[in-house]
Amino acid sequence: MSLTLNRRQFLGIAAAGIALGVMPQYLRAATSTLSMQAAWINDAEFTGYFLGLDKGYYTEAGLELSYLSGGPDVIPESTLIAGRADLALTSPDTTIKAIVEQGAPFKIIGAQYQKNPLGIVSLAKKPITKPQDLIGKTLAVPPVNVISVEAMLKMNDIDPSKVNIVPYAYDPTPLIKGEIDASLDFTTNVPYTIKLAGEEATSFLLYDFGYTIYNDTIVVTEEVLAKKRDQLVAWLRASRKAWNENFTDPAAWPPKFADTWFKGTGRSIDNEIYFNTAQKPLMESPNGIFALTDDGIEKCLSALGKIGLVGKHDMFDTSLLAEI
Repeated sequence: MSLTLNRRQFLGIAAAGIALGVMPQYLRAATSTLSMQAAWINDAEFTGYFLGLDKGYYTEAGLELSYLSGGPDVIPESTLIAGRADLALTSPDTTIKAIVEQGAPFKIIGAQYQKNPLGIVSLAKKPITKPQDLIGKTLAVPPVNVISVEAMLKMNDIDPSKVNIVPYAYDPTPLIKGEIDASLDFTTNVPYTIKLAGEEATSFLLYDFGYTIYNDTIVVTEEVLAKKRDQLVAWLRASRKAWNENFTDPAAWPPKFADTWFKGTGRSIDNEIYFNTAQKPLMESPNGIFALTDDGIEKCLSALGKIGLVGKHDMFDTSLLAEI
């Protein structure tokens, strides 16, 4: 993992308030073209889409897909509002915040991660495996995520004041040196970085202890949903096919992208294989990739309610998934 290229550093931009601007009066007419805004730079998080593009699954579905890489200066919701993308991968907290506080005309039509990868990471030699283990310990948390961690602690009957929460700068060095006991990070990736430093990591998800939110939710504007519904269904179908193929062997596809999609990212292919393998159980669902179930939506809304974001079921549209 390149410590200088971590999109989690920039979640605070969106959490602080999304510059939505003004909805353009003119949007492209519905055609076979579709543009997709990714949430971050090209890494294993988006392997399925790269596979689908390379194997022609989107073309077979009648789509000319334009893939837009993300980065530190990209706020996916703003890209949608500006009309530069038809769909985007976002986090449900920032999307629902934009809907509730700014009246953004968004609909969530799918969820890549059924379980959010965000979790508590510690060293295996001093393991922290459940919220209760955090009592009396020092936990490094990015400022934007403190409210979520405190909510998770309260859900597990732990007074947040019993945990020494300090700022986290997305660098596992203090954990490796023993200066802190644990950090909040993405469990799909940072354990690999720790391993490179000669230590073994262990982790648990906030999701498994009450903070049950999706991640990389698929978001569109209401206007695009109305004008490009058939194309969105085709995208979901082709993307699900590609992700299913990817997960038949998570080690197979990352090496194929070494000189294309993953070129120049500063990350090793072994890192991408680790990431791709780790995300598989977080994405797969009995209802298929991108599933939005009534239970899952309710859990997501309930968890967001704990941090003061009051969303509604009608912010989600599950009807497109029923067509794939």
